[in-house]
Amino acid sequence: MMPMMITFSQTTKRFRRNTVLDGVDLTIAAGDRVALVGSNGAGKTTLIRCLLGEYLHEGEVTVLGLTPRRHRREVLRRVGFVPQQPPPLRMPVGQLVRFAAAVCDSDPKRMHAVAAELGLDSQRIRHQPFNRLSGGQKQKLLIAIALGRDCDVLVLDEPAANLDPEARHTLFTLLAERQHDTAMLISSHRLDEVAALVNRVVELDLGKVVLDDRVADDVSISSLLDATIALTRADDAVARTLREWRFAPDDGATHWHGTVPGPDRLRFLGMLSRYAGLLKGIHLEEKA
Repeated sequence: MMPMMITFSQTTKRFRRNTVLDGVDLTIAAGDRVALVGSNGAGKTTLIRCLLGEYLHEGEVTVLGLTPRRHRREVLRRVGFVPQQPPPLRMPVGQLVRFAAAVCDSDPKRMHAVAAELGLDSQRIRHQPFNRLSGGQKQKLLIAIALGRDCDVLVLDEPAANLDPEARHTLFTLLAERQHDTAMLISSHRLDEVAALVNRVVELDLGKVVLDDRVADDVSISSLLDATIALTRADDAVARTLREWRFAPDDGATHWHGTVPGPDRLRFLGMLSRYAGLLKGIHLEEKA
């Protein structure tokens, strides 16, 4: 039996008369990759903030047996967190990495190395203020800070937002390396964005857990798909979209070839559905 990492017990959070979390009971063990889904206002972000010790609340929350409010420094040392909205920090990139590494007793070089894997040369921009970076650069740096360290719990809020397909595949590969001994809580308002990353789905609605179910776990997080797309005719809008996915034309502009990260297959097919009238054929095959 895998060790229990996170426990919510009758966790309730109110803002004046508004109950945002309503008696949440939830346990997450090592090896659980949980999709936390629900519409805006369902309570996802509030649950995460209780987990990180940012809010007072009723009931109990523990991380590795520790209470986040009372043992916040120790909890944050053992939790890697990627927020949905980057903080408005003016701190230079290099200073931010050094500060984050010091908090969790890590080596800044590990964080810079993960950033490089994601396609961000964080050493080159080390003097730039964090708030001056592009959305994609901020996301890559925050992921590098969360994954460039030892941790027992990963909390990821819309982690692949603003990432190009190559960086998304790198992120999925990095998560695959930790999937067996780390508890992951991956928040999203759309299940199709994270479906292939997870082995469990928890849905919140009006602050309550309305679904907690195991899902199929037979797709490798780090898999890559060879993809070939045939069109009935060339189209500029399709071409722009496929180039964003790093596809290249094989035959004029009616046949395209590229690779798709395995966990992105639903997202990719959803994108193609917008151009269903122009599709002549689709072939996806997992690379050996």
